[in-house]
Amino acid sequence: MIYVKRSAGLIPPELLAKAIAAQQQLEQLPAGERADYIRANSHIWRAFKGFLSEMSHGKCWYSESPEAQSHLDVDHFRPKLEARRAENICDRPGYDWLAFSWDNFRLSAQLCNRPVRNEETDATDGKGSWFPLVDGSPKASWDDRCVDQERPMLLDPTNLDDVQLIEVQADGRMGPSKFCLGTDKKRVQVSIVRLGLDLPRLKEARLRVMRQVGELCEALAEMIEVGSDDGEFADKAPTKKLERAIRAKTHPHEPYAAAARAQLRAMALGELCTTPEEV
Repeated sequence: MIYVKRSAGLIPPELLAKAIAAQQQLEQLPAGERADYIRANSHIWRAFKGFLSEMSHGKCWYSESPEAQSHLDVDHFRPKLEARRAENICDRPGYDWLAFSWDNFRLSAQLCNRPVRNEETDATDGKGSWFPLVDGSPKASWDDRCVDQERPMLLDPTNLDDVQLIEVQADGRMGPSKFCLGTDKKRVQVSIVRLGLDLPRLKEARLRVMRQVGELCEALAEMIEVGSDDGEFADKAPTKKLERAIRAKTHPHEPYAAAARAQLRAMALGELCTTPEEV
């Protein structure tokens, strides 16, 4: 997971207007008619898919899987029709007033967004309608829309503070970063399961990127070592080209950039990371 910077400027004004009009209509409906209205107008949030994809360079906002390798959904971060808080606790309705709010949309690979069996653990991963809250958190409702006061368990890729809590481990799995303490560790653990971040194919994809970065770094180290003793070789060695190739692996447009960055930090080469989304 890396930070995704949202930009309303990428969305056509007419689509934003359509979503606002749908929201205004929803506000006028009695509670018993809202769910059917939301289901009947699913085409509105689906129309945002291409523009959300532009914001993440064609990648899932949760897993960094590229669109070419994964069917992507427009996920409602706060579930619209029901919000499952625990195995035996489900609030109905969920966050129905956010059904047409593009601020609540996240682009998600289907294996992150939909329940799926983890082949390694035999557990069910995937977000579905899960949206647990930290113990003691306020809980928003139609009549009290205090979402800014809620403390979600799930990490949000549009929140830089959340993104800094999680990182790729040496074995390709996700885990807490050194900045992650206390309740945030539980948030990371819950997010890994509920967002399907450790499904076997994801882990293998990250490991491939980490191996590629490791090999590039070893080649660069060899060039530097030889060049330190051989001035003629140093003048001709394509070290800058290799540095650029390494940095490119960490750019947000690359699949699994978080894995590339983790590999560089593990090799004490964090200075080769590029993180333009934080600028």
